[in-house]
Amino acid sequence: MGAEETSSSIPETPAGKSQLKRIYDWVLSWAGTPYAVPMLVVLAFAEASFFPIPPDVLLIALSLARPRSAMRYALAAALGSVCGGVLGYGIGYSLWSLTADWFFTYIPGFTPDLFQQVGDLFARYDFWTVFAAGFTPIPYKVFTIAAGVFKINLPVFILASLVSRSLRFYLVAWLLRRYGDRARAFIERYFNLLTLLVLSLVILTLVIWKFFPHN
Repeated sequence: MGAEETSSSIPETPAGKSQLKRIYDWVLSWAGTPYAVPMLVVLAFAEASFFPIPPDVLLIALSLARPRSAMRYALAAALGSVCGGVLGYGIGYSLWSLTADWFFTYIPGFTPDLFQQVGDLFARYDFWTVFAAGFTPIPYKVFTIAAGVFKINLPVFILASLVSRSLRFYLVAWLLRRYGDRARAFIERYFNLLTLLVLSLVILTLVIWKFFPHN
């Protein structure tokens, strides 16, 4: 995933892209250090509420360097992300009145209109809304905080986050462990499309299960 594809949290201006590239390079610089795995956890934790670079960047670098440990790295990323999601939920649940202006001002993607749309989605499909945000390119951080703002059931939120984040990171790790550097090019170019396709298949399966006899 190139720096220009990793997040919508920084404006699409030359200065914004340059800032994003610096953060991207800084994240990658941890890959060859003894602190790479703890940093992966920290990165996954922070990205779930405010950080612009997804943990996939470091997960890919580590999994390519040590394919046999790829699944362990995926677990670290998933646990860090879910814990960070709980922090985002807490911000939305308890601190949104104090932090809303900051998020709306400094984190593009956080807008009142979007939050209302997310609230409508939560009212209809609480589990599946969190699942979609956790598995696909939809900004997960917006949904973690919104889940707290709209008082989504916390166990449902944690379960949906754990399932979706684990599926995403384990899929990345499996592809890299199985296909090595060839998988990286595929992930950088097509992974977001793949996650959307998988989500579409899940939704189609649920629709068929609901509306067609299955005795």
